[in-house]
Amino acid sequence: MTIHETQLSRDVAQERAATLIDTLPWLTRYRGALVVIKFGGNAMVSDELKTAFAEDIAYLHHVGLHPVVVHGGGPQISQALTDAGIHSEFRGGYRVTTPEAMDVVRRVLRDDVNREIVDLLNVHGDLAIGLSGEDANLFTGERRHAVIDGVDVDLGRVGDIVAVNPAVVHSAIDAGRIPVVSSIAPEQGDLSRPLNVNADAAAGALAAGLGAARFIVLTDVAGLYSDWPDTTSLVTRISAEELRGLMPALEAGMIPKMAACLTAVDGGVSAASIIDGRVHHSILLELFTGSGVGTEVVRESK
Repeated sequence: MTIHETQLSRDVAQERAATLIDTLPWLTRYRGALVVIKFGGNAMVSDELKTAFAEDIAYLHHVGLHPVVVHGGGPQISQALTDAGIHSEFRGGYRVTTPEAMDVVRRVLRDDVNREIVDLLNVHGDLAIGLSGEDANLFTGERRHAVIDGVDVDLGRVGDIVAVNPAVVHSAIDAGRIPVVSSIAPEQGDLSRPLNVNADAAAGALAAGLGAARFIVLTDVAGLYSDWPDTTSLVTRISAEELRGLMPALEAGMIPKMAACLTAVDGGVSAASIIDGRVHHSILLELFTGSGVGTEVVRESK
């Protein structure tokens, strides 16, 4: 190795060391903290982004945070329903879920998507454990109906979470594991009947139920835009009160994500963030840099 190469190698090493030192205040702040991350969007279907996501979660675990992953699986469910010859219809923004379709939804979330995420994390050690909202009554749900053109529409086995019993998640964390939770909830009054729950809503409810320090939603945009599609209207920080006023004007796909942030913050989580899952290591950038990389929702404006 030449003197130039040695100096270059030393400069790179010092730059990396400086980066690690820059994270020290954030590591100190969040050590031992529970962080709920909703995994979805492009980050869930790109092999490259899935690998980066797993590295981020493993890193959080190894530096002393307690990450909890919540996932859905819309694209995978749609493909499985097509393969099974089951018609998939959306009404009022929700997938109409017949009992036949619910069997497919449950299988895809529990057996396919959940297992894949657990396997990705376990590349970095025996870290993750798969859970469902059905396990130990983690979630309890009730049937949801949509109103379309003034008419109440039956969505089938689609539900909202009405109760969270986080004991099974705490047990997994106490055992040194990373819980990976699929968004299924048994129906209140008949726990043998599972409901298909929006994963954003499930993640926000779990963050509140756990008393998490942070809630992070991975999505396919840079954050919340106050005047979409004007890309100059990106909001970096917003109070819960301000967000509530903005909700009716938001783009339809962003509403459940921001509603989940409100659920978390209203439930006691200090801050919730929408970040771009297309950016490699966006979770680390959000937690361990001063500026973050998305939109942060806080309880009160400063």
